[in-house]
Amino acid sequence: QVQLVESGGGSVQAGGSLRLSCVASAYGASRYSMAWFRQAPGTEREGVAAIDRDGNAGYGDSVKGRFTISKDNAKNTLYLQMNSLKPEDTAMYYCAAVRGGGSGLFEWRKYVYWGQGTQVTVSS
Repeated sequence: QVQLVESGGGSVQAGGSLRLSCVASAYGASRYSMAWFRQAPGTEREGVAAIDRDGNAGYGDSVKGRFTISKDNAKNTLYLQMNSLKPEDTAMYYCAAVRGGGSGLFEWRKYVYWGQGTQVTVSS
């Protein structure tokens, strides 16, 4: 069983930055692919960024060039650096993990482990 705990959310003005963290209580976290998803009220869960166990990263179209995902395997921690934030980035952000990897890392149904979420609010 893997537990994921997110932190780093908050309220910022448009153009600002936040860094989200997700600590995994898993031995051998390097074996996991991980991702950040977000969901605003009344919308579907959206894949923001994903990183496979080899460190290859991918991004949703709406955040490319603004967000950066990274993983520190020694600390079992996943990060999401968010720059140039926009009001439309406002959502609950969730960390997710699945052992192994492969294709479909933006498909939320692929993931087995989820954090409780951290709220990001961007005001104009």
